[in-house]
Amino acid sequence: MLSLSLMPTGEANAFPPRLLPTRVTFEHYRTLFTRMDMWRYVANSAFLASTVTLISVLLNGMAGYAFAKLRFRGRDGLYRALAGALVIPGQVTMLPLFLMVKQLGLVNTWAGAMIPWLASIFGIFLVRQYAFSIPEDLIDAARVDGASEWRIFRSIVVPVIRPILLTLAVFTFMGAWNDFLWPLIVLSNDQRYTLPVALANLSLEHVQDTELMMAGAVLTVLPVLVLFLAMQRYYMDGITAGSVK
Repeated sequence: MLSLSLMPTGEANAFPPRLLPTRVTFEHYRTLFTRMDMWRYVANSAFLASTVTLISVLLNGMAGYAFAKLRFRGRDGLYRALAGALVIPGQVTMLPLFLMVKQLGLVNTWAGAMIPWLASIFGIFLVRQYAFSIPEDLIDAARVDGASEWRIFRSIVVPVIRPILLTLAVFTFMGAWNDFLWPLIVLSNDQRYTLPVALANLSLEHVQDTELMMAGAVLTVLPVLVLFLAMQRYYMDGITAGSVK
């Protein structure tokens, strides 16, 4: 993909196929940013994915901790109902979700584009399983000392579950950044298009320009690849936590 994006126009479709470019050129990247306003779409995706990640980590962190450590009526039944909904494909929920967003007047808004990512059953499940490792005595001692539930969560729980929160942040950012279907459904103004939606429109307009498409694909993949490599240590800690006793 990277090699094709650096080839001169037309070389990607040459026969026999070439693995490396005969001449490295960045003209396709220049075209994306100078003629096609790609900065706007990159900024839109970065804003959407970053905001969704921050809110999602906060909401899922609190919900996962509550299901693991707080005692309230109907807790186990509610959690079983949520866990059962994990088997429902996300595509099935698109129509009722769109109708709900439309009733709220959030079609073609950032809030409408963010709604599906703000809280997820998978995120709650992930945090809940990790939060079971927090000693009950630690939380009870804080309560005896007069700490509020918010203070306990912020000062005691968050530092302990930080690896799984970082893992959840990586999952959420990658999912929101790469999401194509929901932004395509809910966003009608091209000024708010995210990078995958803009790239899909670009492929319809420049179907023969393989090198330009590959340059767009590299721009889409690069940020999540950098994030994954930067967070790899925390990500692996969160995934493997609890696997060795």
